[in-house]
Amino acid sequence: MNQQSSGIKRLLEFTGPSRGLLTLSRILSGISALFILGPFLCVYFAAKDLLDVFAGGSLDTESLVRWGVLALILELIGLALYFAALLCSHVVAFRTEKNLKMAALTHLAKMPLGYFDRNPSGKLRKIIDDNSFQTQTFIAHQLPDLVGAQVTMAASLVLMLIFDWRVGLPLLLLFGVGFYLQGSLNGKDSMKFMQSYQDALETMNHEAVEYIRGISVVKVFGQTVHSFSKFNAAIQAYRDDALAFTMSCKKGMVAFNSIINSSFLVLVPAALLIGLVSPDLPGFMQSFLFYLIFSPACAVMLNKIMYMTSYKMQAEESMRRIDGILSAEPQRETARPQTAGGHEISFTDVTFRYEGTEHPAVSQLSFTAKPGTTTALVGHSGSGKSTTASLIPRFYDVQEGVIRIGGVDIREMASEDLMKKVAFVFQNPRLFKDTLLANIRAARPEATREEALQAAHLAQCDDILAKLPQGIDTVVGSKGVYLSGGEIQRIAIARAILKDAPIVLLDEATAYADPENEQQIQQAFKGLTKGKTVVMIAHRLSTVRDAEQIVVMKQGEIVEKGTHQELVAQGGEYARMWDNYTKSTQWHIGGEVRSC
Repeated sequence: MNQQSSGIKRLLEFTGPSRGLLTLSRILSGISALFILGPFLCVYFAAKDLLDVFAGGSLDTESLVRWGVLALILELIGLALYFAALLCSHVVAFRTEKNLKMAALTHLAKMPLGYFDRNPSGKLRKIIDDNSFQTQTFIAHQLPDLVGAQVTMAASLVLMLIFDWRVGLPLLLLFGVGFYLQGSLNGKDSMKFMQSYQDALETMNHEAVEYIRGISVVKVFGQTVHSFSKFNAAIQAYRDDALAFTMSCKKGMVAFNSIINSSFLVLVPAALLIGLVSPDLPGFMQSFLFYLIFSPACAVMLNKIMYMTSYKMQAEESMRRIDGILSAEPQRETARPQTAGGHEISFTDVTFRYEGTEHPAVSQLSFTAKPGTTTALVGHSGSGKSTTASLIPRFYDVQEGVIRIGGVDIREMASEDLMKKVAFVFQNPRLFKDTLLANIRAARPEATREEALQAAHLAQCDDILAKLPQGIDTVVGSKGVYLSGGEIQRIAIARAILKDAPIVLLDEATAYADPENEQQIQQAFKGLTKGKTVVMIAHRLSTVRDAEQIVVMKQGEIVEKGTHQELVAQGGEYARMWDNYTKSTQWHIGGEVRSC
């Protein structure tokens, strides 16, 4: 990426081979503006002929018709050229929008998954979709229109000086004040307001997505939008920024419109002063007629330029935000990737802290997960369990220490090779709005239908497929076809089974399952984890009793390691957790049952 370019220059880099077409569009728009300016001159000359009648001359109807026909021809030519200019600019705009989206999405594909925790989907969607659309609109419409308006304004200013500089000069000074006010409306302060406004809009979009995801909880408990404090705060912040942006432009906008629409304040005194001393009053009145016709057109052009300058500022800010994605450092890839000789996972003095935080999320972690065994990470919420598991597939890179798979530092492995070795079953898996077959095949697209069905069978999904109208070919999320949390979990396990990776990461995989589904999920785990290196996270300690190794974490550090029996016998942190867990499972609501 060219770090030196920015703004519109940076945007135009994404036009690619269509850059010449955009230049043609701007040229056609400029020529079109000159032709569209022609009818104003025709109106002036026709009005001049009419003034001759009042001065004692004869009415030349043929001349009036000629001016009318010429005005029509010039207008039609101007509109045809303008249509051609927009046709060219739209082709370039659509290609540029595609190039921007492809560049952003391609770059995002290189980012570690931890990047998406810091940059949630609502924010990224807004940046990629909305901002690329704004740049498309600018190239398709505002860029050629801006050239046309500038050419029109320049030609008009020249004509103002040609007809009678004594009237034209004060009028130019008036419009010069308008230009100055226009610049003040689109200065650095306005750009800061625009950035703040866009930030507030992105935050509100993200919080809106989170609110919609949690709307069922809100409705169940009869709450309002105010129950989502972040969403409510985002709406208030957006309102405040939008209002502040608007109010910052109020005085300048009022002054600008007052100035450019007050040409009569110059024209009337000029007519009186110059007309009284002019030796050729009829000639002066004919020239003055031009200014009466042309000055309102200049005011319209100035207004158009101002709005297009504002659109230019929006396009520059949109490009800056897209560049924010493109400039994010992708995960480092080794030039000479190594291949792991086995599937043993070892942590050696691993320390990691999240970006923008002072204290490490995990500190000095050292343990080994051997092939064919299950290592369970347990601890209270916030102890660093999920962070530890996320470091294995390089969702984040550690700041200190090293994680090895098969004796090879995972940073020295090719990302594609590392991903092939690891299968995931998350706490809250998601399914695409596609067939169950496509969802299961997402782990290995080249898998046959029979292999996908076998994976579904091993994941205890037979009852799910049996109740659906088209079985494994049923589209999830359409025509009322929805699965429960436990059923989605089993489909996710089928996906992991089909991948057949030697390392399996399970993050609270039974957290939201009902007892029946949990039993089926546990059965599915047997097919998934057989002979694999398994690292699992669980709050339900009953699910980790048979693990070959239990790693107890507290405040980001390992405090105990061992089997269930060994840790209970030690009477330490795990023993207290186990005691609390067993007591909670025996707890029930008691009371006398009365018959009615």
